[in-house]
This record gives sequence, structure tokens and C-alpha cells, in this order.
Amino acid sequence: MRPLSRRDSLRLAGLGLSFAQFPKIAAAQDYPTRPVYLIVQSPAGGSPDIIARLIGEWLSEHLGQPFVIEDRTGASGNIATAYVLKSAPDGYTLLLAFSANAINAALYDNLNFNFVRDAAPVASIGSIPLVMEVNPSFPAQTVPDFIAYAKANPGKINMGSGGNGSPHHVAGELFSMMAGIKMTHIPYRGEGLALPDLISGQLQVMFGVMPASLGYIKAGKLRALAVTAATRQPALPDIPAVAEFSGLRGEWLVWNRRAQSHAEGCRG
Repeated sequence: MRPLSRRDSLRLAGLGLSFAQFPKIAAAQDYPTRPVYLIVQSPAGGSPDIIARLIGEWLSEHLGQPFVIEDRTGASGNIATAYVLKSAPDGYTLLLAFSANAINAALYDNLNFNFVRDAAPVASIGSIPLVMEVNPSFPAQTVPDFIAYAKANPGKINMGSGGNGSPHHVAGELFSMMAGIKMTHIPYRGEGLALPDLISGQLQVMFGVMPASLGYIKAGKLRALAVTAATRQPALPDIPAVAEFSGLRGEWLVWNRRAQSHAEGCRG
């Protein structure tokens, strides 16, 4: 397989499977002949872990070999990524790649791998929006309410994320920049570890991945204020998109157009 271009790497900003490069295994008719390991970059209970287990079960049923899900956390996904890229290039160690792999290339100067050069895409699984969610005790009921409260109480809102440079973090910083507010970022070793603190009230807000948060929102343990998609989502039809609000529309639509373009390019 040819080395990936930078454009190819950015296409992996959506959830997808990737592996260390190898020449012909993808075309082998007898693949797989033994268990395949699917490495997840975040802790159990987060959206990537949930998605990996669903995909792994489906692949096991259709390909006749176990797909073993293994969570390797830390360093914003770089530990898991390095592990996969250093594994034998035989197609039996896969990485559940997501937007952090594109983000990390811009954040870390001394990575011991080059994701653009060393990884190859297998398949695009999907593009999943984030949801801006608050603890139910938080006084804001809407995005404008939230912005007004944040401006009146600078630095007093704790924003959780799945780690420095994670999609949750980047989305929150983009929102803060566009809204002209200041929040205190509290990084965790994965979204699944941040959610309990958001539910208990130690955090006030998080831009969570929808599959991991949806059950808590439906149960009233979290309040959704907006989704980061360009339009409202069927799973939360009454929750507005961030782009619906004046002053947030332009840059957020650019964010979504780029993400959609990357995902469609990977599928193509």
C-alpha cells in the first residue's frame, strides 16, 4: 500500500479502523485465521469502547474469528496508537482511530511515530457529533443562558474532557473562543471517567460523545444544551445545533463541513 498523504490522515478524523501498514494482507482470502485485536485509545465505558465492542461482535460473527477488544489508555491516545503501529504488520492488530489521531499530530512535537506515514485506513465506521451537556443543577437552560452565566462568572465553570487535545477538549475550547467566555479545563483519562463527575456536579459542562451520554440525558441525569452537528439529530430532536445560535454559526459550520468532507473521503 502507498504511504498516506496528509489529506488521507485528516480523513481519519471520523471514527475508523486503521492498522500498521502491510502489503497484501487485505486481499488475502483466508484472513483472518486467528483472533484479531482491536485496540481502543480510551477507557472502558466511553463511546469508542462501546463502538469497538459492537463492531467487534459483528466482525466476529461474519468472519468466524474472535475480535478481542483491548483498551490502552493514556497520552491522549498516543500510547495505543504507538502500540498498534509498532505491532507486526500482519493485519491482526487494529486501531480504532478517531479525531484525536489528527489532533495529536498538531499538538505533539516528539511522537515516536508518524501517523500519516505509518498507518493505513481499513474502513470508516461513522461520524458522531458531540453534545454540549451540563449537570441538571446548573442554572443555564439554553446555550445563550450558558454564555451569559459564563461571562458573569469567569473561570468558575469546570469543563471536563477525555484528556488534553481530545475532541471534547478541542470542541470546548472552540466554543469558548467563539462565545468569548473562559472555562477551567479539567482533563481525565477518557470520557468514561469524566462522566461520573459531571453527573455528581463536580464538573459543570462537557462536550461529550453522544452514544456515551444519551442514556444519562434520557434519564434526566444530564441536561443537553446543544449538539455540535450542523443540524439537529434524530436521537435528540428537541436539542438545537450549536450552529443555530447567533455568533456561533459561521465557524461551527466550517468545523462540520471539514469533518463531513474527511469522513466522506475516507468512505470513498
